[in-house]
Amino acid sequence: MELSAVFHRPGHNFSFIIDENTLGIRIRTKKDDVEKIQLLHGDPYIWEDGNWVFHRESMEWTATDGIFDYWEVHIRPPHRRLRYGFELQSKDETITYNEKGFYSEAITDSGYYFCHPYLHMSEIFQAPDWVKDARWYQIFPERFANGNPLNNPKGALAWGSAEPSTSNFFGGDFEGVINHLDYLVELGVNGIYFTPVFKAHSNHKYDTIDYLEIDPQFGTKEDMKRLVQECHKRGIKVMLDAVFNHSGYFFPPFQDLLKNGEDSSYKDWFHPHSLPLEGGDCPNYEAFAFVDAMPKLNTQHPEVKKYLLNVATYWINEFDIDGWRLDVANEVDHQFWRDFRITCKKEKEDLYILGEIWHDSMPWLQGDQFDAVMNYPFTTNVLNLLAKQTINAKQFMNAMTSVIQSYPQYVMDFTFNLVGSHDTPRVLTECNEDINRVKLIYTLLYTFMGSPCMYYGDEIGMTGEQDPGCRKCMEWDTGKQNLDLLTHVKKLIALRQSEKLLANKGRLQFLNRVETEIVAFKKYQDDRNVFVFINPTDQVQSFELPLSMQGIVVKNLWTEEELALESPSVQVQLEPYGFSILAFHDSHVV
Repeated sequence: MELSAVFHRPGHNFSFIIDENTLGIRIRTKKDDVEKIQLLHGDPYIWEDGNWVFHRESMEWTATDGIFDYWEVHIRPPHRRLRYGFELQSKDETITYNEKGFYSEAITDSGYYFCHPYLHMSEIFQAPDWVKDARWYQIFPERFANGNPLNNPKGALAWGSAEPSTSNFFGGDFEGVINHLDYLVELGVNGIYFTPVFKAHSNHKYDTIDYLEIDPQFGTKEDMKRLVQECHKRGIKVMLDAVFNHSGYFFPPFQDLLKNGEDSSYKDWFHPHSLPLEGGDCPNYEAFAFVDAMPKLNTQHPEVKKYLLNVATYWINEFDIDGWRLDVANEVDHQFWRDFRITCKKEKEDLYILGEIWHDSMPWLQGDQFDAVMNYPFTTNVLNLLAKQTINAKQFMNAMTSVIQSYPQYVMDFTFNLVGSHDTPRVLTECNEDINRVKLIYTLLYTFMGSPCMYYGDEIGMTGEQDPGCRKCMEWDTGKQNLDLLTHVKKLIALRQSEKLLANKGRLQFLNRVETEIVAFKKYQDDRNVFVFINPTDQVQSFELPLSMQGIVVKNLWTEEELALESPSVQVQLEPYGFSILAFHDSHVV
């Protein structure tokens, strides 16, 4: 047994509170090295005849990432406290593993074992339940639709008359969004994520001038209220973008610091290295990246914190928004986000708090800061598989398993999955305009765990390179839309609505223990199973459906065909860039 591969550490993704009475416990071992694991567990204070009393519970093999295997069990400690260890068995060896190390047999002293001192209700991860069924649509307001030309910014161009640049405007506004809400309902959307709408200098609005005012080109506060109300009438949630890491160049406190230097009362609102302030390629003050027009805010300063928390509650209370997406969230201090969560949840308990983080996000997902993060590892792996074609199916499944096992399951249920955004090239462009690969990308997006988001226009096959190229005006001429792709997306969204296992009911497991060129995973709960098969190659591929008995009726959810199995195993054959979604009831799936 390869002991150096065995790993467990209490907390985070290896032990986590599922509910007030249940603890989830995981352990990692070398791939195919261990045949059976039992959890040795008991109350730390129950002893008999000088020995700690413990019980055994079999752990379930749940996943492999090609290097390690992962095992899991859910335990309900009678007194909500637990000491525990592991008994690992291979073909010719049995070893116990606890906090002190490895032993040939179980130690009868609870002090040697891993500890979960108590299951506190306050430490349970709680995110809004509605997010599990959310189907997001990201809107870049300046480019979605122009509903009221009277509030066009100066020099606005005719809609779609030029390629997007970092400085041109086309007049997109709230009225334009309101006019097309029924289009979003028909698409199946029930959540809109807006990039910033507050008063700003640029067309992207990430350089805020006034956090308490709507940018005039989008309309008025009354227009904003009407937009939220019209969304809510249609069952659509609204999430705004909070840019609290940095302000814009024309933010009044920054202008005051520029003007008054050492005498400015706002000097501590920012991070000047010296005064007077100097911009350029490498400003003498901290900024987002090195962009001198986006000076970094000092969120640890009491006045800054008070101002920004007031901003957060203002838009919740006055406009009844349903979520905040937090820009550059990883560069803001953790204590600010803890206070942000407490403040926001006090105003609206089921508000969704989403952080923009591109790397390992566990420090922000422990129940005291965010409800979710933007799942960029999913984005990267999906695009590598189907757009860039730099990894194969097995590598994709292994990589995504590693991501999933980095977090408790409940975190993955709420994560925000995207494949394109205002920061990335359009999906169709990434796929060299191969519509079949684009369809597979969306098939993965809408059958995977988490909360899927479509970037405006991607559903109709819009193209565009890295920003600003990906920020074209929405194409409303149906003669220029890819209606075949639109139909595909609508059907996927409808399927996710009707089959809850394709959303976030149950659990997900990759079928990657065998050699295959197909991405295969199952979503399951009790005896209900949904299998998803995706062929990312230009060759016909097959996969043996892992069923252990005959007589099962399998339904193809895409074609609605039903098949009564007559043999113990079934070969699923997929055409190049084909897919299949199969559902059935069977508690004996292997």
